[in-house]
Amino acid sequence: MLDTPTITALKAREVLECRGLPTVQVELELDGIYTGIADVPSGRSTGSAEAFELRDGGSRFGGFGVLEAVASVNGEIAQALLESAPPSQRELDRLLCELDGTPEKRRLGANAVLGVSLAYARARAERLGVPLYSALNANAHVLPVPLVNLINGGRHASNDLDIQEVIVLPAGAGSMLEAMQWSTEINLALAEILLQRYGKVALNTGDEGGYAPPLAHVEEALELLHSAVQAAGYGAGCVYGLDAAASHWYDAEGSVYRLAGKTLDRDALIAHYLRLIADYGIVTIEDPLNEDDFEGFAEITATSGIQIVGDDLLVTNPDRVRTAVGLGAANSLLWKVNQIGTLSEAFDAAEIAHRAGWTVVVSERSGETEDAIISDLVVALGAGQIKTGAPVRGERTAKYNRLLTIEEQLGESAVYDGSALLSRAGSGALA
Repeated sequence: MLDTPTITALKAREVLECRGLPTVQVELELDGIYTGIADVPSGRSTGSAEAFELRDGGSRFGGFGVLEAVASVNGEIAQALLESAPPSQRELDRLLCELDGTPEKRRLGANAVLGVSLAYARARAERLGVPLYSALNANAHVLPVPLVNLINGGRHASNDLDIQEVIVLPAGAGSMLEAMQWSTEINLALAEILLQRYGKVALNTGDEGGYAPPLAHVEEALELLHSAVQAAGYGAGCVYGLDAAASHWYDAEGSVYRLAGKTLDRDALIAHYLRLIADYGIVTIEDPLNEDDFEGFAEITATSGIQIVGDDLLVTNPDRVRTAVGLGAANSLLWKVNQIGTLSEAFDAAEIAHRAGWTVVVSERSGETEDAIISDLVVALGAGQIKTGAPVRGERTAKYNRLLTIEEQLGESAVYDGSALLSRAGSGALA
């Protein structure tokens, strides 16, 4: 067994994410030999309780620079960690949290802290001589069903669709490779349908690579996606999902939701979702209600019969997950490691969810780089679901391509199984 590794070099730099904005990249060396490099993703649609992303402000990069976070790594964090030998990932993450000393990692920046945490995990895997997913879980073998975001709206697109993501899940595919084949063919069919119906303007894309056609009603988006699935020949094996991101169209002053020109209270909105579930084969909805409405989440979880995913509600925070589990508010955790700021805390949130019988959906952010670390993390967690955008553009395909490599590495032990998702589909006209 290897002895405890020593951190011999640590540095950070600014790099660009897919929207052209800066983010933090951290490079960490163990024992003068083993190197781990990690990029920190960034979100546009964020929950108010997320860990704090440190930005510089001012005019440079429109205020989005991250030189302060870089300085946190190259200065105070490096001074504390260089030539140290944390015995485990958890001990390193504990040291980072103590060094920052604030609940939301506001002093050093969660983007600085997370970069170190992830780079350390990668360097340890390199030292062990195994892939990251195996270093984190020696029995890892589950490949995730992708939640493929093919139509973008909300804060991720410049159209009038309030619902942020309209998603297809190739749950009936037999492997990761087949799932990506289905997803690509559906996306190609969707492009042709959009071109014929709206013209070439409809082929503009949002932050996560999905199309952003000029529409406002989610029913129209679901019908377009269903038509594409049928045209591609995969109707029997696909189901559908939404990321409502409802906090962004919630009117807190009036305690109402303003959706597609209508004003709805909580009960009316839940009734709207139930109609969509019955009619369109929807099996998963993320953030259907405002981020602090634990009571409403419990109601729709109890009545819908589908996967209700907490993102802004939970922000991968173990304490918020415990609260939601106790109230029955959601039955699935959207797992974004940058929402909490260290790998250990994020794994704790997933463990709480799994022990409660919940599902876990590992997710990218709208501001991604080509770093594919979440592909290893979803396999390590055995989560079985991943959300990483459309099957286009390098920051998205990097994740999918890494999963294809992992599937090949796992060989006969690899499991891809979407049967539980398929079983949740209703029998509506488009289900």
